[in-house]
Amino acid sequence: MDLVFKLVITPLLLLAATLAVRRWGEAIGGLLVGLPLTSGPISVFLALEHGSAFAAQATAGSLVATAAQAAFCVVYCKLATRGWPTAFAGAGATFSLVAGFLQWSALPQRGLFLIALLAIALALNLIPSEAVRTGRLATPRWDLPSRMALIAGLVVGVTLFAPYVGPKASGVIASFPFMAIILAVFSHRMIGHAAAQQVLRGMVTGLPAFATFFYVLSLALMRLDLPAAYGGAILCALAIQAISLYRMRLPVALSTK
Repeated sequence: MDLVFKLVITPLLLLAATLAVRRWGEAIGGLLVGLPLTSGPISVFLALEHGSAFAAQATAGSLVATAAQAAFCVVYCKLATRGWPTAFAGAGATFSLVAGFLQWSALPQRGLFLIALLAIALALNLIPSEAVRTGRLATPRWDLPSRMALIAGLVVGVTLFAPYVGPKASGVIASFPFMAIILAVFSHRMIGHAAAQQVLRGMVTGLPAFATFFYVLSLALMRLDLPAAYGGAILCALAIQAISLYRMRLPVALSTK
């Protein structure tokens, strides 16, 4: 049953994000994948399979990865005009360096949460914010199935290797921006670099909700049962995400008046 959920839940979330991109644009799709759509389900599976203590320790890795994700997005956007392979390679290396340094620092979750928020604020100042019109291309039939298969394989792989790499490393790996990469690279290849930049700026805008989700989990997992801990974290993340969506859409609404 766990395997069925792994093969179904996260791919369906990616499907929803992909359809959101096609309906409302790359920035909104990026905002959605700023939520813990991959790492959240993985955290649940880690708690069910290895216990609340393991999942609580993994939240430190996810908070480390939040700052690293912000750095990933900045570097990808700066290198986007050179093509997606160069942008992805540079951004991936940056993610690894930032995550490795923060893991080595061994800061508590509160410190990692504050660093994550500072990194997000810095990233939003460095990533282009202007709206860019992007053309829409007809997507091939294999587009959605291939995206869903990729993310399902990643979720299964992370949960299988979690006992061997430990909880903190599992949190970092689970929080690598798999879903954003899939959306950004597909948009980059099929539409252009401006579309990828919009996806990643939207993602950074959504990262405060990501950081909040895992910080609340770090406080709740050892104090509450799993439904209460994850339910509270989800509600807090959705509240922050609603504010981010309002702030994102407000300038657009004002510009149309």
